[in-house]
Amino acid sequence: MPSSGSDGMFCRLVDEEDELDHSPDVQFNAPLRPLMTSGPGRYRLATICLTTMCGILLISIIAISAHYKGKAAGGAAAQDVDAMSATISKLQQEKADLQSELAARTAATGGGRHTGPADVTVEVKQSGPKTVAPTTRVAPTPFLCPMEWLLFNGSCYYISRVSRDWPESKSFCESKGAHLAIVITAEEQTFLWDQLPRGHWNAFWIGITDGHTEDQWIWVDGTPLISSFWEEGEPNNHIDEDCVYIVKTQVLERVAVRSWYDAPCDMYRRFICEKEMGGARSTALPH
Repeated sequence: MPSSGSDGMFCRLVDEEDELDHSPDVQFNAPLRPLMTSGPGRYRLATICLTTMCGILLISIIAISAHYKGKAAGGAAAQDVDAMSATISKLQQEKADLQSELAARTAATGGGRHTGPADVTVEVKQSGPKTVAPTTRVAPTPFLCPMEWLLFNGSCYYISRVSRDWPESKSFCESKGAHLAIVITAEEQTFLWDQLPRGHWNAFWIGITDGHTEDQWIWVDGTPLISSFWEEGEPNNHIDEDCVYIVKTQVLERVAVRSWYDAPCDMYRRFICEKEMGGARSTALPH
């Protein structure tokens, strides 16, 4: 029958196709599809992405750490500034306390005079009975002249810039706790003369007069004149000249130890005040 032959042929074709499907040696030359859903390319892309993300994360961590380190450093710097400010304030307060203590001691000792080193007794605490340490010598506080006063050999001197007559000059010095200058030694005379400016006739009153008895020169503290530094031909009492000034001119031949002149006490001249370390001397003249 034709159908039987056809069926047999069909079965044989099917069997051969099955054998081809299960045969390991069969090779297909059909081209591969360009789209691949698996393989090493996919993992390579994932690796690149993960590496990039790790890099970004690392950079973020470094930036955040630097930011907080900067804040910490700024905080430490601010703390250092606060500490320095506190130290400066403390030192300024200690300076003010020391100045107040110095002023109080100066006022208590009559203008800063010290008769000698102070004796201080120090008690030393021990576990047993108290013992007294040997007497310790403390150096006296240095004597300071007021502003615009010059220090020389234990006295402060003020050279005026204004002119007054001799009585007014004497009163001005006394109002400052001083007196018109009393010049005893050549060293003191030379020191004062060197401080005076040169000029046509620069004259400065000092504290000596013979107003009570002619030719009996007395200092303002009541002591008589012993050492003098008169110019040649002085004193001459030319026109009732009972007071004395020091003269310094532009003539270079003039010297300090020959520069005193007697003059009328009502003349207006500049003057020199003196203040000793122990306070002003008595300025009462003998009656």
